Amino acid sequence: MTDIAYEYGTDANRALLKRETENLLGFGHRFPAPGGGSAWLDNEGNPDPSHGIQTWISCRMAHVYSLGAIYGHPGSEELVDKALEGLRGHLHDDVNGGWYPEISWDGAPAANKICYTHAFVMLASASATLIGRPGARELLDQALETFDKRFWDEETGLSVDTWNTEFTKLDPYRGINANMHTTEAFLAVADVTGDERYRERAGRIVDHVVDWASHNDWRIPEHFTADWTPDLECNRDKPDDQFKPYGATPGHGIEWARLITQFALSSKRDDAEKSRLVDAAEHLFARALEDGWNRHGTIGLAYTTDWQGEPVVTDRMHWTLAESVNTSAVLARVTGKQVYKDWYAKFWAYIDQYLIDHEKGSWFHQLDKDNHVIGTVWPGKSDLYHALQCTFIPLLDPSVSVAPALKAALDK
Repeated sequence: MTDIAYEYGTDANRALLKRETENLLGFGHRFPAPGGGSAWLDNEGNPDPSHGIQTWISCRMAHVYSLGAIYGHPGSEELVDKALEGLRGHLHDDVNGGWYPEISWDGAPAANKICYTHAFVMLASASATLIGRPGARELLDQALETFDKRFWDEETGLSVDTWNTEFTKLDPYRGINANMHTTEAFLAVADVTGDERYRERAGRIVDHVVDWASHNDWRIPEHFTADWTPDLECNRDKPDDQFKPYGATPGHGIEWARLITQFALSSKRDDAEKSRLVDAAEHLFARALEDGWNRHGTIGLAYTTDWQGEPVVTDRMHWTLAESVNTSAVLARVTGKQVYKDWYAKFWAYIDQYLIDHEKGSWFHQLDKDNHVIGTVWPGKSDLYHALQCTFIPLLDPSVSVAPALKAALDK
């Protein structure tokens, strides 16, 4: 493929984005699990029962095919309904409320109630509400009620992380990853329903993150104690943990940069405050790439670094490149700076060469530092969420969440 296909704003790049949209949406059709929800997909797009039926994966696929429905991909509405069936059915705890993190293939629920999971229930139900799927608005109302009651801490302006199954004991761990997806979901809820309380809450989370990062050389602390003291040594002995890796995560710095920019542009704050937040986003993006990109002679973005910026886990996760595409496109559009267009082209060149599976479809989810496919943290091709979003976000209004922004663009 010619270099122009990777360049931001070109017709050739728009053709690449279209190609990948259709590749990804076509790959995921076999996700529905027995009784509803989504299976974890293997390398060929078939269900892998060994991973059970994950609630967050089910939510992501409901969101993905809501985007597919807006885009006009055949069969998307029915696939959304299959995912929602699981969220309304066996993934929901009818006794204690809320959603299980997952159930096994034979229906046994996993313990605990997790903020990360419930943030995705809000996102999925908001997207399904936007496209008018049956029962979606009721699901969204239920998700918001549960989240407001169990996870949102109005006093601190942040979300707590993990309860036991019965919602009687709150774990002392606090995490920024769950708050990142809470921010994403809150912005989507505000955009879909018009309830600006959720945008204001997103702004409170954003303010905390910018403050923590600005006092830590723009490396975002990921893990915290119950009183929100950063726990910088968390999981030093398990640095590649799937959800709680040790150290800084450059991909999260990049993803936060986009969400911070989206909030800034959509908020009612004054121009000076919006500029301050966009400047913070630029600092986060620059720090992540300085620390993580092309270190030690191999191309790609390291998964984690220590607090001096030295890579710790050098594997390359597909989602970090998808978010890098999103953020470079958003910052290119918002600031007009060529540096972000240059990064965008670099990211797409890498994705096309190393991550897209041109034979079997979708993207490889994990590579080693030499860009060989591995599956120690992310086996198979679990879902389409990160990759599909990066085929749409570069084309859309950066102040609006992806589903309503796509709908507005195609309704013109």
